[in-house]
Amino acid sequence: MTRLYMAELKKKKKTKTECHLWRKLRVCVATCNRADYSKLAPIMSGIKMHPDEFGLEVVVLGSHLIDDYGNTFRMIEQDDFDIGSKLHTIVRGEDEAAMVESVGLALVKLPDVLQRLCPDILVIHGDRFDALALATAAALMNIRILHVEGGEVSGTIDDSIRHAISKLAHYHACCTRGAEQHLIAMCEDHSRILLAGCPVYDKLLSSNHRDDYMDIIKSWLGDESQESEYIVALQHPVTTDIQHSIKIYGLMLDALLSFNKKTLILYPNIDAGSKEMVRVMRKKGIEQHPNFRAVKHIPFEQFIQLVKHAGCMIGNSSCGVREAGAFGTPVINLGTRQTGRETGENVLHVRDADTHNKIYHALELQFGKRYPCSKIYGDGNAVPRILKFLRAIDLNEPLQKTFCFPPVRDCISQDIDHILETQSALAVDLGGTNLRVAIVSMRGEMVKKYTQPNPKTFEARMQLMLKMCADAMQDTVCLNCRILGVGVSTGGRVNPQEGVVLHSTKLIQEWSSVDLRTPISDALHLPVWIDNDGNCAALAERKFGHGKGVENFVTVITGTGIGGGIIHHNELVHGSTFCAAELGHIMVSLEGPECSCGSRGCIEAYASGLALQREAKRLHDEDLLKVDGMDMKLTEPITAAHLINAARLGNSKADAVLNKASTALGIGIVNILHIVNPTLVILSGVLASYYQAPVKRIISERALDSAQKIEVVTTDLEEPALLGAASMVLDYATRRIY
Repeated sequence: MTRLYMAELKKKKKTKTECHLWRKLRVCVATCNRADYSKLAPIMSGIKMHPDEFGLEVVVLGSHLIDDYGNTFRMIEQDDFDIGSKLHTIVRGEDEAAMVESVGLALVKLPDVLQRLCPDILVIHGDRFDALALATAAALMNIRILHVEGGEVSGTIDDSIRHAISKLAHYHACCTRGAEQHLIAMCEDHSRILLAGCPVYDKLLSSNHRDDYMDIIKSWLGDESQESEYIVALQHPVTTDIQHSIKIYGLMLDALLSFNKKTLILYPNIDAGSKEMVRVMRKKGIEQHPNFRAVKHIPFEQFIQLVKHAGCMIGNSSCGVREAGAFGTPVINLGTRQTGRETGENVLHVRDADTHNKIYHALELQFGKRYPCSKIYGDGNAVPRILKFLRAIDLNEPLQKTFCFPPVRDCISQDIDHILETQSALAVDLGGTNLRVAIVSMRGEMVKKYTQPNPKTFEARMQLMLKMCADAMQDTVCLNCRILGVGVSTGGRVNPQEGVVLHSTKLIQEWSSVDLRTPISDALHLPVWIDNDGNCAALAERKFGHGKGVENFVTVITGTGIGGGIIHHNELVHGSTFCAAELGHIMVSLEGPECSCGSRGCIEAYASGLALQREAKRLHDEDLLKVDGMDMKLTEPITAAHLINAARLGNSKADAVLNKASTALGIGIVNILHIVNPTLVILSGVLASYYQAPVKRIISERALDSAQKIEVVTTDLEEPALLGAASMVLDYATRRIY
C-alpha cells in the first residue's frame, strides 16, 4: 500500500473495511504430502485464477521433500505453482518418537516463514501431524486458519489430530452434512462452517473420462493389462496399534498373492510403522513379483484413472472410502483406520481382518463389480463455494474464536449468503406418451418440471432422457438445489437391485433387459434408483400422500394401463422375481378380452384407458356412441372420456361397458383385499375419480365382512409417478445404512 494511497485514504476517512476491499486477500496454502495436495490443488488453482482478488503463497513441508516418498514437491512445480517456502520438517525413524520430533521441528521452523509471508488466511487440510504443527503455529501467531475437511470421523489417532486442528481453526470447509453436524456438536460457530463438498471431486467429476486411460493402465501395469482386471492396493499404518496394522498388511499381501491378479501397490505413508510394513513387503518378494508393481508415487490425474478402471481397490486409504465412490469402484477397507467414515455402497468393510482367507473371500465378493456413483463427498462445486466463502471473510472481525454452547440441534446448513441449498431429487417418469423430468424437494414440492414426447426408438429415448437430466442439473445451481440422486419410474417389470428393466409394456417398445442405472450414473455422477411406475406410486403415497403413517395399503393406478403397488409393514413388496403388485394382470374372467400381456380376462383388458378407448371406438364405428347433448368433432380422436360422457348422458350401451369395467376392477380389488388385507386402497390415475364409487359398491357386495370396511380413497397427489421416483432418492440417499 503506497504512501500516496494512505494519504488519500486518510483524507477521505475511509474505514478499515474499505481498506480491506482495496487490496488482495493474502492466502497461504500449506501442503504436507501427496494426499493433502490432491485436495488442496483445486483450491490453489481457483485462487490463482483470480489474481485481482487473491495473492497465493505456497508452503511445502513434510514428506513432499523426502526422496523415499517420491519427492512429490516436483508435481507442485509441474502444476505451475510457485513454491514460496520449502521446510524440511521430517525426522526420520518412522516411529512414534520421530512423529513427535517432526512436529517440534516444524514448530521451530514455521514462525520465520509465517512472519515473512504475513498471510491473511492459512489454508490447512485434514488430519496429519504436520498439519497440527501448522495450525498450532498460525493460531499462536494470530493468523486466521481455514481448515478443509474437518468434522469427519475415521476411527484412529487421525480423529484426535483432525478435531484438534478444528478447534484451532477459525473457519471450516467440510465435505458432508455429517461432518458439518459434528463440527456444530464440537461447539464451532455454524456461521463459520461451509458445507462445500470435497475439492478433489471438482477435478474427479470434471476429468472423469480420459480417452488415454488404457495407456495409463499399461504404463503402470504392463502392456498385457486390461481394464477391470487389476487391483489397486494402498495400506497405511495405524499409529495407535502398529503391530496389528503390520499383521493386517502381511495378510493382505498373502491374499493378493493367492488371488493372482495384476496389482498396483503403493508404498505406505510416513507414519510410525511404515518402515516395518515396507520390510514385510520386501520379505514377501512383492517388488520382484511379476504380478505386482510397487511404486512410491503416481501423479493424481493418472492415479484417479487407475482407481476408476480397477477391478477392485483394497487397503485402508481414505481414497477408497471417498474418491473411489465417485466411480463406483468396488473397495475393500481393511481394519479400523476408516471406521466411522461415511461411505457409498461400493465399500465392503473387513474390520477384523485377522485371517488371509477372510480377505481373500472379500476379494472374491468385490472384484469386478460396479456400483452406483456416489456423491456423498461432493458434487463438483466445492471450489466456487470455498472462493465465495473466502471473499466474504471480514478481516476486521475479532480474531478471537467464539464457541456456541450448547450445540445447535438440527441446524439448517447455510452457505455464506445464508441461503439454504434445498436437498432435492431428480425424478424421471418414463411414460408411454411423454418423458418427464422434475426437480423435487424434500417436502415433495415440484421445483421445476420438464416434459418432452417420448421417442419411439431406444437410442433416441436414452439420448433425450440423459439430455433432459443434464439440463435439469444445470438449472439446480440457479434454483439453489442440491441433488442427492436420481429416481426413475418406468413401465414394465423392473429389478430395482440392479437398476434393470427386465420386461417392458407394449407402450414402451425396445425396453427390455435395459440397464438404466449405469448410463445415468455415469453421465450425472449420482446414485440412481429405478422401479416400476406402480411401485413408485405406492412410494409417493407412503411419503407424501394418504399412505403416510399407514402400515399396510395398496395403490391402484387407473390410467392408460392398470398398475399399482403394495406396502406391507411399511415396506414395498417386490416379490421373488419382481413381479409382485402386477395388479392390472389379476384375472377376473377365464374367457374375457385379450390383454396386452397375452392372456385373457385381466383387469387391464376391461378397465384400463386403452380398453375403454377400444370399446368407445367400437360403439362409434357401430354408430352407437353419440347421444343427444354430446358434442363430438369429426376430427376428434375417440377416447375413454367420450365413453364416460356418453354414459352420463344416458347412453345404455356406454353405461353397460363402464359397468362391466367397474365390476372387473372392483372384483380384482376384492381379490387384493382377501390376499394382503390392507387397511387402505388408494386409487390414482385419470379414471380414479370415476371408479371410486363403483369399487366401493363392489366391495360392499362381494368382499368378506371383515374386508368390507376397508377405506377406498382417490389420491391427492398430482404427480404420483414423479413423486414416487423422487421418494426413492429422498429416503434411501439420506438413510445411508450399509
